[in-house]
Amino acid sequence: MMEGKGKKMTTGVVVSQLALADDIFSMWIRAEEIAKTAIPGQFLAVYPKDPTKLLPRPISICETDRASGTVRMVYRVVGEGTREFSRYRENEEIRILGPLGNGYDIDQLQTAGKVLLIGGGIGIPPMLGLARALQCEKEIVLGYRDVLFLKEEFESYGPVTVATEDGSAGTHGNVLDAIREHAIKADVICACGPTPMLRALKAYAGEQQIRCWLSLEERMACGIGACLACVCKTGEVDEHSHVKNKRICKDGPVFDAREVEL
Repeated sequence: MMEGKGKKMTTGVVVSQLALADDIFSMWIRAEEIAKTAIPGQFLAVYPKDPTKLLPRPISICETDRASGTVRMVYRVVGEGTREFSRYRENEEIRILGPLGNGYDIDQLQTAGKVLLIGGGIGIPPMLGLARALQCEKEIVLGYRDVLFLKEEFESYGPVTVATEDGSAGTHGNVLDAIREHAIKADVICACGPTPMLRALKAYAGEQQIRCWLSLEERMACGIGACLACVCKTGEVDEHSHVKNKRICKDGPVFDAREVEL
C-alpha cells in the first residue's frame, strides 16, 4: 500500500451532482490540491454544514482529474449527513479533509501480472479510479444487490463480469460465484466491499496462493487515526495502540490480506 501526500482541510466547490440509482449519487468537486495528490484507494472526510453533526463522513475517492483539479465521490445515502450532501448543487461549497489513508501501490501492481479488480456494493466506486490508473492486463468483477451503477464506465478499462444478489443481471450470487462460474484467473487481487465479501476473497486468495489487497470498509469518526474507532485485528502490534490492531483510516484502508483478520 502507498500513502498519498499531505492531507489538508479545504473548501471545495461542487461542479456537478447526479443520481446514479436510488440513494446513490455521483458528485464532482473542484479541489485542486486534493486532485493533485490523491491516489486510488484513499478517501475524504466530508463535513456536513448542519452544526448538530460534528463528525465528518468518510467517503472513498472514486476518481480524480488532475487537469481540471476535480475529484469525484460516488456515495450512498445512509443517514442525515449523506442525505444533506445529496442536496448540494452546482457551485455550492463543501468542506473536506483529504486525501486520507493509504491507497494502492500502482507501481507494484503494474509489474504484478494480471490484476483482478473486485468491487462489491458501495465498494465499487473506488475501484474505478484504480482501473483507470492501471495500465496493465486486468479484469473486473462487480457485485450488486440489484441495480447496476458505474458498470459502463468500468467497461472502458477492461472486461467486466457482474454478479447480482437477486439474479437480475450476470451471475446469480456474489463476486466469488462469478469468478468461479467464469473461471477467471489472475496473479493478484484488489478488492473493496463489505466484510463478508473481503473475508471470502482473503480465503480464496490463500487457496490460489496469489497476493490480495483489500480495502476495508468501516465506520470512522476522526478519519486521521486519533480516536481508535475503526480498528481491525492484525498479526503485528500497532505502535500507536500497542496491541494487535491497525487503524483502518490511518494504516489502511488498503491492506495486504495477510496482515488482517476479518
